[in-house]
Amino acid sequence: MSDSEDVLAANEAFYRAFGAGDFDAMTAVWTAGQDATCIHPGWPPVRGREKVMDTWRHILVEPPRPPICPLEAGAFVYGDSAVVVCYEAIGHIYLSASNVFVREAGGWRLVHHQSGQSEKVPKSVIEQSGKTIH
Repeated sequence: MSDSEDVLAANEAFYRAFGAGDFDAMTAVWTAGQDATCIHPGWPPVRGREKVMDTWRHILVEPPRPPICPLEAGAFVYGDSAVVVCYEAIGHIYLSASNVFVREAGGWRLVHHQSGQSEKVPKSVIEQSGKTIH
């Protein structure tokens, strides 16, 4: 697999862990050796791996946890770091997200996640519904 494919696979693992509410899998996706940061929609910035993982622990155990699906993910690799930009579909709500990964022993690990409301519906959703895009 290419670096881009590996990064996209790591991104998919993040969303699988999120959707399944699997804290152990979420922990495995995030970096163990570097500071992590996260900006959840509407939250202030969270700094430090322990604090970031505490937010995920809270999010993943709190029902209801709506299904989440990444759409139109694109990876941009810069040596040993990479950025994935995508939409997050939560029902009929769409967020724009960026996920920053670093290459560590064992693969690509998440060091930053940020998502927020998008004013646009993803192109793939519009095309799938059969509507014309302007």
